Amino acid sequence: MDGNGRWAMARNLPRVAGHHAGVEAASRIVEAAPELGIHTLTLFAFSSDNWRRPPAEVATLMRLLSTYLETQMTRCLANDVRLEVIGRRDRLNPYLAGAITRAEAASAGGRRLHVRVAIDYSARDAILSAASRTPDFSRESLERLLGPPVDLLIRTGGEHRLSDFLLWESAYAELIFFRTMWPDFGPGDLAAAIREFRSRERRFGAVPAPIPVRSTRGEAWLD
Repeated sequence: MDGNGRWAMARNLPRVAGHHAGVEAASRIVEAAPELGIHTLTLFAFSSDNWRRPPAEVATLMRLLSTYLETQMTRCLANDVRLEVIGRRDRLNPYLAGAITRAEAASAGGRRLHVRVAIDYSARDAILSAASRTPDFSRESLERLLGPPVDLLIRTGGEHRLSDFLLWESAYAELIFFRTMWPDFGPGDLAAAIREFRSRERRFGAVPAPIPVRSTRGEAWLD
């Protein structure tokens, strides 16, 4: 969810206005995702590196995240959505930590869509933590601790990098980058990304399957 601050500055608004608009965009995407065949949606809300931002902006983001988690509860329950937060919690303020606990408990039974919100999240830290907790240090055990593999990774705001987001899980993800700032990203953009994703051939390191080609003398195969 990149570009909130730049979206606001381009409109001569304070950066906080962009974060408020970003929360509204997140709500639209969560609502649209199930209709587009999405079962798990992870939103990168606040990275571990974002603590470097001005304290006033960080405090505003924390308040917004708390408000988002609480106001979305009724909608999540009504739409059978499960809400989960990934990332560290020991550095969060008690109010936000409490909002996370309440949101996860209330929506635990949701089956239509699994929404994961990354807060104080670093993929490298997540991998280190999982490695320290895994009993047999295998790929399978790490994947169970880290979460499901990513099929499609979308980044808004014109940046072309992963920025420490779901590095293990995105090993074979299809990447799509939008110049659109996150507050302007809507269901139509998400649908376009899904269409692009479905047009791509995913081989996971293998060679393409041979394609049958019919002729008047029988059938041949092309690699």
